[in-house]
Amino acid sequence: MSIPNRTQATTARRSTKQRAAVAGLLDDLDEFRSAQDLHEELRKRGEGIGLTTVYRTLQSLADAGEVDVLRTDTGEAIYRRCSQHHHHHLVCRVCGRTVEVEGPAVEKWADRVAEENGFSEISHTVEIFGTCAACTKP
Repeated sequence: MSIPNRTQATTARRSTKQRAAVAGLLDDLDEFRSAQDLHEELRKRGEGIGLTTVYRTLQSLADAGEVDVLRTDTGEAIYRRCSQHHHHHLVCRVCGRTVEVEGPAVEKWADRVAEENGFSEISHTVEIFGTCAACTKP
């Protein structure tokens, strides 16, 4: 069985006005946002789009690898358009500012642990949450 690559998957998906609106908004944002936040911003921009459609679109974009999804401390999913190479995130708990970071030590550690335990074809995510310098200032 052949698994479609991202280009094939993107082409196979139906392009809709709502999907374009969600994707366009994600292109404009640098920080992670919840589906509710994105829905509210789309409504402010005059887009007639339902929250369920926003959720469905975000899930589709995440499945296609077009957005990254994080879970906050409260378990809420937040979304952001990210670069295509493997990376990790440093995220401000206060304002949501996000920095993509490389983690060569993490990569080596994950490979070593997997090998030591007989695992292959591994994947992982590392997200670091803290407070950025701007939000720390009194």
